[in-house]
Amino acid sequence: MTQSTPRPGRTIACPTCDALTALSSGEDAQAARCTACGGQLFTGRPMALTAARFDAHTGQSDVPLVIDFWADWCGPCKTMAPVFEALAAEFEPHIRFAKVDTDAERELASYFRISSIPTLSFIHDHREVARVAGAMFAGDLRRWLYDALSQTQEKEKAAPDAEQRTS
Repeated sequence: MTQSTPRPGRTIACPTCDALTALSSGEDAQAARCTACGGQLFTGRPMALTAARFDAHTGQSDVPLVIDFWADWCGPCKTMAPVFEALAAEFEPHIRFAKVDTDAERELASYFRISSIPTLSFIHDHREVARVAGAMFAGDLRRWLYDALSQTQEKEKAAPDAEQRTS
C-alpha cells in the first residue's frame, strides 16, 4: 500500500488527543498534523484504544479502523503483535490501527462480545464491517485487510450513484 493522502476532505481523529482534523486536498499524509495538539496524524503504529476514545475513532473519523483485541497473558496475541504493527506502517493512512487490552477495557470487550483473543474487528462508519478471531500470518492478515477495505470503498463508490438515482 502506498503512502498517499486519503480522499480530500476526510476527517481524521488524532491518535494523541482524539481531536478531529480535516485533511486538505493534496496534503501529504506523512506530514499531516493535528490542528488541536500539533501531533502527527499518521504515525504508522497502532494506537491504544480505550472506551473513552472509542467514538472519536469509530463514529467521527472517516478513516476505517482495525482493532486488535488482545491480552498480555495471551501467547497468540504476542505472536501476532509484530505482524499487526508492521501492517499498521504499511496501511496507514488508509486504515487506522488500534489495540484494545481486553483486561483493562472490559467494557469495550463486552460491547464487541469478544469471546476469544486475538480478535480483529474492522470498523467503518461506526459499524463492524469484518471480524476474524485467531492469530494470523502477515499474508493472511493483509488479504483480510484488503477485503475489508474494498467493502468500505465499494460502499463509498455506490453512495453517489444512489444519490443520483433519487435526484
